[in-house]
Amino acid sequence: MHYIDLGIFVGYMLIMLGVGYYFMRKNKNQDDYYVGGRDIGSWHIGLSVVATDVGGGFSVGLGGLGFMMGLSGSWMLFTGLLGAWLAAVFLIPRVKQDKAFAGFYTFPQIFKYLFDKKVGVVAAVICLVGYLGFTSSQLLAGAKLASGTFEELDIGTALWIMGAIAVIYTVLGGLKAVIYTDTVQWIILMLGFIFIGLPIAYFHVGGWEVIRGTLPDEFFTLTNLRWQDFANWGITILPIWFIGMTLYQRIFASRDTASAKKAWFIAGLFEWPIMAFMGVSLGLLSRVAFEQGLLIFDLETLDPEMGLPILLRTILPSGLLGLMMAAYFSAVLSTADSCLMAASGNLSTDIFGKWLGNKSEKLQIRYSQLFTLALGGIALFVALQMTNVLELMLYSYAFMVSGLLIPVLFGLFTDMKDPDAALGAMLVGGSVTGGLGLAGITMPLELDPNFFGVLSSLAIFLLIYKVKKMKFSK
Repeated sequence: MHYIDLGIFVGYMLIMLGVGYYFMRKNKNQDDYYVGGRDIGSWHIGLSVVATDVGGGFSVGLGGLGFMMGLSGSWMLFTGLLGAWLAAVFLIPRVKQDKAFAGFYTFPQIFKYLFDKKVGVVAAVICLVGYLGFTSSQLLAGAKLASGTFEELDIGTALWIMGAIAVIYTVLGGLKAVIYTDTVQWIILMLGFIFIGLPIAYFHVGGWEVIRGTLPDEFFTLTNLRWQDFANWGITILPIWFIGMTLYQRIFASRDTASAKKAWFIAGLFEWPIMAFMGVSLGLLSRVAFEQGLLIFDLETLDPEMGLPILLRTILPSGLLGLMMAAYFSAVLSTADSCLMAASGNLSTDIFGKWLGNKSEKLQIRYSQLFTLALGGIALFVALQMTNVLELMLYSYAFMVSGLLIPVLFGLFTDMKDPDAALGAMLVGGSVTGGLGLAGITMPLELDPNFFGVLSSLAIFLLIYKVKKMKFSK
């Protein structure tokens, strides 16, 4: 690791800690800490949304998909575009125009309002577990980037470094620090891709003719995937736009309905095609370099997600390597901080909210910071046990989707607001997906267990609702 790269890396991390400290001094109450004072503009919100959703995990995961399947891996984020725009059209007007939601901090508060307190607590636990897993995936993504780029740094040490930085500045600054740093971090990532990573990798491997001559034709098509791949990504990623706690926090933080909708349209476009194709293209270029013998490792034992950081380490000179790593770490931090804030909000508002309500505003913030710190430590521990970033991310997504999607759709868009039906759907949906995933059972047609979790959730909700309706109609 050259001292120039190390200096850029350390300098960037110190700036992030400085931002956290600045907003710590500005935050006056939980409105500031958890929803940014409810007065943040559409561009800050939009870039923060896409930075949170894509972040380091999808950046590393897209590189792995590009390495293995080429441009077709970009379809994974097409589901993000669909989810963002559907949420802008249907969800945001419903949430922003309901005065009952005007003072909310978290997503489970909506469950409590639509159903009852018990349903709200279960929703909080599901969100908490899901976002802890998602935070862990981001820390693991950062560690893979660091250890793959800097040979002297093992993945365990890299995890401790990434975890400490992400947790400390999130603890200090709250959502304002998260959103404003997300904007800067996303700009840094885009500039790193456009002006450093892609052009240097492109010319390093020999240009277009060499690239086309090195890889099979299917790497350059959008059809090099099975329908099951797209279906599994769709059932896991698209619904997250309707149940993601980090996204509801940004809806609450937006100035008004129009501003929030604009932010979601901005986020969708940045997800696909912009980020999708840049991410898989870098992974594709790393595969070209591997096939040319420029990257030396065993393909049978290689983690595809490590191909991209190894490529960057190989081709980038000192200084530029540090800048590119700062860009990638920006993506990692932009998601890790948001997910950590979401989990902390669940704990302080939905689970310990009544107890904290008797404290002063200053003490409420201090306890919120303490919760954030404790959850960050747990997320770091989980990350130390895992190996695959994309798998951990999608598993966390799937657990939340299968437990929360059906109740929130019925609660927000129908009159079928039955607490027992919602509770049964949450417990069965989450349990089915979690159980099938842990058991490693191969599903029919190779579909994701989340399909069966969502279907089970829907069936239980309708069954309980119909049985109760028949009972009371007699």
